[in-house]
Amino acid sequence: MTHQATLSNPLVTCPPPRHRWKVLAAGVAANAAFSVAFSGIPMTAVLMRDGYRLDNATLGLVLGLMGLGIAISELPWGLLTDRWGDRPVLLTGLVSTALALAAMALWAAPSHGQIPPLGLLAGGLVLVGLLGGSVNGASGRAVMLWFADGERGLAMSIRQTAVPLGGGIGALLLPAVALQHGFAAIYSLLAVLCLLAALLTWAWVHEPALTTHSKPTTAAGSGPLNDPLRDPRIWRTVAGIGILCAPQFAVLSFGTVFLHDYGHAGLATITVAMALVQVGAMVMRVWSGRWTDQRRNRPAYLRACSGLSAALFAGLAIFSALADGGQLLASPLLRGGLLVLLALCGICVSAWHGVAYVQLASCAGAQRSGTALAMANTCVFSVCFVTPLALPHLLALQGWPLVWLLASGCALLARPLLSGRRVQPIKNA
Repeated sequence: MTHQATLSNPLVTCPPPRHRWKVLAAGVAANAAFSVAFSGIPMTAVLMRDGYRLDNATLGLVLGLMGLGIAISELPWGLLTDRWGDRPVLLTGLVSTALALAAMALWAAPSHGQIPPLGLLAGGLVLVGLLGGSVNGASGRAVMLWFADGERGLAMSIRQTAVPLGGGIGALLLPAVALQHGFAAIYSLLAVLCLLAALLTWAWVHEPALTTHSKPTTAAGSGPLNDPLRDPRIWRTVAGIGILCAPQFAVLSFGTVFLHDYGHAGLATITVAMALVQVGAMVMRVWSGRWTDQRRNRPAYLRACSGLSAALFAGLAIFSALADGGQLLASPLLRGGLLVLLALCGICVSAWHGVAYVQLASCAGAQRSGTALAMANTCVFSVCFVTPLALPHLLALQGWPLVWLLASGCALLARPLLSGRRVQPIKNA
């Protein structure tokens, strides 16, 4: 990249060029540490239901509370990130989240047959969500500032792999830890992970040096930056992202319950299946980021993901209806087919995040991307709260076929919202 290009583009970072990968690694670590908690705790849903003596409706409420906390705090964290920068927000959020998890280990975990009050568990999960939501917008803004447009899809997708990476670690690790050592050990382990991510943030995350020769512009180079909160293009994309997350959270929050209660799968099989969902999502996010960078076809890719997700969830609904309440799943072949189909649904509906987020941030411009990403995450985690809350009632109404059919409908509804025109990058010469 030439010196002339740097002067003409106020969003281009100055050297050291390789440091951007350290910034990305720290962002991945921060997101992964929190994702082990956010995505991993629902993987213990069956054990949590027994350990805390919850019914399905209460379990759904509990599993959604962390998402509620994130939804409430995302926009304030995003606005603070645009004002203060990534480093202070990430450090504040990670350290305070670790303290909240340590408090849960002390006072909100079952011990020696004693079950803590539901209010302690609920309050602890909301607090973890409120504080941990800081990692989402902050690390995404760092990607937009440190990486050029031709690398942002890949970089943002690598950053977004932290979510399934953390979820995969949580799926493999947390059920075993809960079974062997209890929930106090889980919360303590999660606190340590957040502190380790804070150390990497302290060492590597800094604001890049930006030129100030010209007024900041949008990613499309079309004039002064607008307020993302008043941009209808951004709200349209935000709505599409949030709606498409509903089927994803259905798999992540109640997939273990579906496989256990309906598919008659054991804990080991459930753990492997949910870990495969997370690993598959990681691979697809990295591939899709690089692929759309090269072809500059992000809206088309998002439409394809939502359409394919709708088809897969419709297939899962039909499979569940034909299985007659799970009675026909005694055959190992049919159980295997159910596992594969659920895994495909989970992977497809989780593969698009990096592409959608860089598309959204490009519309807002790098300097306002913290706010735009926070808007999306507010919508996403509001859906994350509502989805597990609603699922038990849908199950009581018409069972799993209705759940997966509505998931398919959400994917179809999101498709036109994500079909905006492609954002043109700033030319560097």
